[in-house]
Amino acid sequence: MDHSKIWLTIIQALLFAISAPLFVGITRWVKCQLQNRTAPSVWQPYWSLNKLFHKEVLTATTTSILFRIVPFLVFSITLVIAATIPLFIINATGSTFADVIVIIGLFALIRFLLALAGMDTGTAFGGMGASREMFVSSIAEPAMAMALFAVAMMAGSTNLANIISHLTTYNLYFSPSLILAAFGMVLVALAETGRIPVDNPTAHLELTMIHEAMILEYSGRYLALIEWSSAIKLMLYAALINNIFFPWGIAHDLIWDDVGIGICAFFCKMVVLAVALGFAEVSLAKLRLFRVPNLLGVAFIFGLLAVLIQIIGIN
Repeated sequence: MDHSKIWLTIIQALLFAISAPLFVGITRWVKCQLQNRTAPSVWQPYWSLNKLFHKEVLTATTTSILFRIVPFLVFSITLVIAATIPLFIINATGSTFADVIVIIGLFALIRFLLALAGMDTGTAFGGMGASREMFVSSIAEPAMAMALFAVAMMAGSTNLANIISHLTTYNLYFSPSLILAAFGMVLVALAETGRIPVDNPTAHLELTMIHEAMILEYSGRYLALIEWSSAIKLMLYAALINNIFFPWGIAHDLIWDDVGIGICAFFCKMVVLAVALGFAEVSLAKLRLFRVPNLLGVAFIFGLLAVLIQIIGIN
């Protein structure tokens, strides 16, 4: 096994972990600029994480050992996904294990663990947040599967590296299936990462909380790991959308000139996506909880139509 590719996989996971708070910081900065508010520094998420890591950990007496180990499990699983999803080079070692079905399952495992931790506290907020999270994910998961299956059928493989390698020969605007799958994936990403219009990551109101309700009892380093994992998850979905539907500049193999171009192209696309996310969150209003299935139903229909187009061979 090529040791350089092993190191590249480790570096890729570290890059995800290090740059994810910056992605969140850019999004918040854009939102403040669009709302004509004084914007915090784009480095503010790093300072917030540092502050949480140095705070005292307080836990409810009703919690079990599960509540304490969930943040570490969630952070570890998130890093595993970050190591397998191609970032700026397709044929890294970790990408050989990047099967879309496995990735969907790992994201589902993260939600399951957080829901268990929310219910473990025995509070009304934790149970409410877990119930709402499972309600949203039960509709978002099939929609995500349909969108990814459409591109997998196009590439003839469920391996993410093979999918991206195949789609580098396609133009998004020439493929109806890719366009529909891209729209469906964007809607799913908004729901899975708890962004507006599905959820508000900065809200702490009882009637609107979903993700925040599950982690309300966490503090100190436990809360820091959860928040850091959420930032990495947001960047993972952004990377999936960028590298699947806009695989411009990504390197195919470990050729250093191509890798340099791939790194520059990836971070440029991520900045554009962060700006677009900030603009979308300012422009859209949060939906009522029972309107969320309508939005995710549209995402599922987009994915289903993309699969049907592949089956009947319109592309």
